[in-house]
Amino acid sequence: MKKILALLLAVLMVASLFAGCGSKTEAPTSSGSQSSGSQSSDSQPAASGEIPTLKWVTVGSGMPSNYDAWKANMDKYLEEKIGIHLDIEVVGWGDWDTRRNMIVSTNEPYDIMFTNNGTFYNDVAIGAFADISGILEANAPKLIDLIPADYWDACKVNGGLYAVPTYKDSSATQYFVYDKAVVEATGLDYASAHTMADVTPIVKAMYENMGSAPVVMAMGGWDAIYSSKYDDLSAGLAAIGVSYTGGEPKVVSVFEQDDVLADLDILHQWYEAGYINSDAATLSEAPSYRAAFVAQGWSLAAVTTWGPQMGVDAVAIQYGNTVLSNATVQGSMNCISASCKYPEKALQLLELVNTDSYVRDSLYFGLEGENFQYVDGKVERLNTDWTMAGYTQGTFFQVTQQVTEEFNQWDEVKALNEQAIGSPTLGFAFDTAPVADQLQACIAIYAQYRPVLMTGTEEPRALIADMLDEMRASGLDEILAEAQRQIDEWAK
Repeated sequence: MKKILALLLAVLMVASLFAGCGSKTEAPTSSGSQSSGSQSSDSQPAASGEIPTLKWVTVGSGMPSNYDAWKANMDKYLEEKIGIHLDIEVVGWGDWDTRRNMIVSTNEPYDIMFTNNGTFYNDVAIGAFADISGILEANAPKLIDLIPADYWDACKVNGGLYAVPTYKDSSATQYFVYDKAVVEATGLDYASAHTMADVTPIVKAMYENMGSAPVVMAMGGWDAIYSSKYDDLSAGLAAIGVSYTGGEPKVVSVFEQDDVLADLDILHQWYEAGYINSDAATLSEAPSYRAAFVAQGWSLAAVTTWGPQMGVDAVAIQYGNTVLSNATVQGSMNCISASCKYPEKALQLLELVNTDSYVRDSLYFGLEGENFQYVDGKVERLNTDWTMAGYTQGTFFQVTQQVTEEFNQWDEVKALNEQAIGSPTLGFAFDTAPVADQLQACIAIYAQYRPVLMTGTEEPRALIADMLDEMRASGLDEILAEAQRQIDEWAK
């Protein structure tokens, strides 16, 4: 047994010598076969005459059925533009967490990986991603010009830059979304109702006309009540935050703030009056049709997304401010592996994705002639079979307008970004390690209270008092103090 174990260890050590990032260009596989998206790397630098293949790991609905044909077309274009080929692994939504964790923890070769604020700081801490601050300007100057400086700040950790932010709806705006016919039947001025107090007579009239709850929500409730007001420092705990409008980076106990309590009071009043579905605290998933709900996005999404998903005409009215924080920017980023052989080429690729409309359209819509075609300068989708997730790839502002759209919805998204209120802690990275145990305990406590609190099912003030008693016994005040200490150091 000892000899067998020794042999296995020797094999693993030899194999590790050949692990790397990037790969040799290989001949296209036969038509109709699906690439695994996991070529290994033993290529020499591009100067040797070989064309490096960069591997990009991202999330979506799995590998496209026509991936090989798409790759052949894209490789030809990318080879001419920046001298690379591209291999993309599209991991299914349900497998993403497991697959991503395995890649990072085992140092499996890749060049670029999609990431977000759920894992970003931890992956930076363990050395998974490259600091690109020293090579960005020389290799992606157009990318620097395209993406606002605040967005780059949101991707920094301890002075290093570890990601390229996806410049899209990188700010966050919440909306009251209505079935247009139902809300217009009330005869009330819903377009001027931007607060929960304003909306109360509207949902009351909808309830009276419908004879049932117009506001249908699942057990997650309406996080917008606090997320549109407070930056949670990407700590994952709704109970702590810094006000977007307070002016100073002061960390507070969010559920004790008057603006949050006022909206939670109204939410409970709605529930008591029957305006909210009675099973909200136990409903795992909201139905596709809801006469009224709150969602993050932009107003024209009512026409392009929310309405079509419900099968009705919908309208959306802004609720609260448009805000910008580390978390809103970090909702979509792409990082370069710390062991990437061609980080300069990886940056050039990300710049092309964000500045070249043909590359952007190909990632967003699929293979030209099979998934989409250009008609008079616009895109006509030939099917909806393309399984890559557009929001993970690059800016929305290079995506070509579709023939079905009478307006460019991305213009509104860009305008929202430009008017967003930035968090006072934009660019600050909270090191949660000193309070990791307290944080996990408080997160678990909030998870128990959240379904009844954020759906209005129970009276909020007594519920919050009980919740905060448990949290303080588990270290909430220590978390608040540590976050403030770090912010004060950062702000010096």
